[in-house]
Amino acid sequence: MTRCRAALLALLTMVALSPAATAHAADEGPEQIVNGTFDSGTAPWWSTANVTPAVQDGRLCADIPGGTANPWDVIIGQNDLPLVEGETYAFGFFATATPAKVGRALIQLPVDPWTQYLSAAPEMSVSGNDYSYTFTAPVSLPNAQVAFQLGGSAEPWRFCMDDVSLRGGAEPEVYEPDTGPRVRVNMLGYLPSGPKKATVVTAATAALDWELKNADNETVAKGRTTPRGVDASSGQNVHTLDFSSYRRTGESYTITADGETSRPFDIAADLYDQLPTDALKFYYTQRSGIEILGSLRPGYARPAGHLGVAPNQGDVSVPCQPGVCDYSLDVRGGWYDAGDHGKYVVNGGISVHQLMSAYERDRAAFKDGQLAIPESGNGRPDILDEARWEQEFLLSMQVPDGKPLAGMAHHKIHDRNWTGLPLLPHLDPQPRELHPPSTAATLNLAATAAQAARLFAPYDAAFAARNLTAARKAWAAAKAEPARYADPADGTGGGAYNDADVSDEFYWAAAELYITTGEKEFKDFVLASPHHTGDVWRDRGFDWGNTAQLGRLELATVPNGLPDRARVRQSVVEGAEKYLAIQRAHPYGLPYNPPDYDWGSNNLVLNNLVVVATAYDLTGQEKYRAAVREGMDYILGRNALNQSYVTGYGEVASKNQHSRWYAHQLDPALPNPPRGTLSGGPNSAIQDPIAQRLLQGCKPQFCYIDHIESWSTNELTINWNSPLAWVSSFLADRSERADCRVSYTAHGTWPGGFTAQVVIENTGKHAVDGWTLRWSFLSGQQAGHVWSATLSQSGPVVTAKALSWNGKIKPGQKVTFGFNGTNPSGPNPAPEVFHLNGGRCR
Repeated sequence: MTRCRAALLALLTMVALSPAATAHAADEGPEQIVNGTFDSGTAPWWSTANVTPAVQDGRLCADIPGGTANPWDVIIGQNDLPLVEGETYAFGFFATATPAKVGRALIQLPVDPWTQYLSAAPEMSVSGNDYSYTFTAPVSLPNAQVAFQLGGSAEPWRFCMDDVSLRGGAEPEVYEPDTGPRVRVNMLGYLPSGPKKATVVTAATAALDWELKNADNETVAKGRTTPRGVDASSGQNVHTLDFSSYRRTGESYTITADGETSRPFDIAADLYDQLPTDALKFYYTQRSGIEILGSLRPGYARPAGHLGVAPNQGDVSVPCQPGVCDYSLDVRGGWYDAGDHGKYVVNGGISVHQLMSAYERDRAAFKDGQLAIPESGNGRPDILDEARWEQEFLLSMQVPDGKPLAGMAHHKIHDRNWTGLPLLPHLDPQPRELHPPSTAATLNLAATAAQAARLFAPYDAAFAARNLTAARKAWAAAKAEPARYADPADGTGGGAYNDADVSDEFYWAAAELYITTGEKEFKDFVLASPHHTGDVWRDRGFDWGNTAQLGRLELATVPNGLPDRARVRQSVVEGAEKYLAIQRAHPYGLPYNPPDYDWGSNNLVLNNLVVVATAYDLTGQEKYRAAVREGMDYILGRNALNQSYVTGYGEVASKNQHSRWYAHQLDPALPNPPRGTLSGGPNSAIQDPIAQRLLQGCKPQFCYIDHIESWSTNELTINWNSPLAWVSSFLADRSERADCRVSYTAHGTWPGGFTAQVVIENTGKHAVDGWTLRWSFLSGQQAGHVWSATLSQSGPVVTAKALSWNGKIKPGQKVTFGFNGTNPSGPNPAPEVFHLNGGRCR
């Protein structure tokens, strides 16, 4: 991750400008560049040793070697440029590249930490172009440096430049994002039976007329807007409009209001059917240690990264940082955390948990073959195979037996130093290092391993047992070292991910271990934790550093014998009500409204929606499902910037997320991020140079730019796509509440077995003529001999069907069937979610 750079760049206060802007009044200040026209040869320009600049046809030219890894591996520059604090400068030059290339043009501190005052990425052509930028110096400096970073290309190329100029006295340009029409909608569309709202940006204070038009430009609905005043999150005066009563399906609808027409959208029942799959497919192309096959992901093929094949030093035998340990670990595999080559246990923990949680919510919704991954066809749902790829990595990070801190988990593994963009994983030459174990990482491992133990039990008993052993070992190690925290200064080459309060991780891990084992130690820990009864529902949402919410959600939704479970379930509903109130008050329908937006604000929006969706599952109240549907509108276009934050979804969508291998913006030979990739979204702190250059003074919703180098606003990460996958799978679930009640009772148990009776009651007004009942077991239970029904089982999912004589259930009547089952290990709680003929029983 690039989060550590925030500390280095916090002092920057760049004004907004456009990269292609023409500097104003540049002739008002003296020229700072010496010999920028190269009439006097190359002095005082300097270069790295691997390049020899020379003057040709009045330009400075150089043959740039291929095979370098980072942009800064080849530099041409000039030192000792004076800057004055608060002065706005115009920087310009002419440049060519043969063949066409993207380079780096920087004005920066000439020593560590190389603070950048201007960072530009000119797209240079063979014929050449003029480039001009402006920036405001945040400090006075006698020795700033201009640097053209030209490395990072696999192939050699030729660079030429001329007319390099740096002058003070310029006027700063104001960056104005293209927000398109002032009517903001979910550009993917709306579900026929769900809420359908839009936001209108307008100077009007009185209600306005609006019209909904179909693809033939026919008006199909009309109404009046509701003025909402000035929205603090955007600084805009806005109205909302509601066309929820219109339910006819179709494509390319638009809304017109105040003389503006929205971007097109659809109304369709299958609107979200593909998004969960795309959000999950993201993980395959994030994999480390495996070749990404073009046959499975056309356009995204690449060799395996970090397997020890030169120039990689690999993850097959990674040593610790100096002084941390005396061993090396094989930590190949897992997912690259974001757009760099690091792998982090605390980020991987919440990510793999949310994938497994999505599966645990509705196991029948995820199929083998759904994701087109190498494991497809093995008889196990692809979502579990993808989760296993990361879980295997998490297990490998555990300190071996016999070593100091045995059972704990190393916090992270990444390059010794930062690398530049673009850089495919297999070309990364940096040494890799294990970082010290932490209590937070250890508890993440305990939690996910306990969860994996029960979910994999029906498919791979050995892997399940291995996870449970690792979870117990990690729990014991964390209790022995309850305050071993990651160093906040350990941010070179990868993010620090420091967390000085791990009481929430203890609660989450104890909850998972209790659900899986039913053991008293974990129950007592859960009940004694202050997080068990406290208000864990942060306005800003939960994330990798705030995980008590994960434990609360698991205890509420996964069958267990906790004595105060009814109160736990009610607390989730109370959390949902909190987010519902925030959403209702927000003109853009957001369940998130702090005065400043966080890094990765989009994932916090989605995590708040997870809480609301869970309230729907617990209560069946339509207001919660409607709130999730409306909340997704913001992610897909109903926002101040009028753009979707999910690649490939919507007419205008993020496509330049920060990444070293989805780097099309910097190298046309590389792809954009795959369809279904979530951008982090607006971040008020704007820590990177691009954001600081363009977004100074931004209102929260405007603190975003779709640029590959804006790592503080436009990052992609595994823990941002995980709530996208969870929420979109909830939205794709078209099952409605059925008029039925199911009673499941285990009448007899013995070592390894049990007898269960199931009663189905028709609570509706119409007879059920032929029934199919579906439920899932907690872990490795198997249904066997059955009476008064037929039974089939796939993994944990059991399907019971009526016989010819008991298929009709009249209103108010019941049918009963039973079976004998086996339970190899762990608790055997009664299933709680039943689907009758596709509908969910109340």
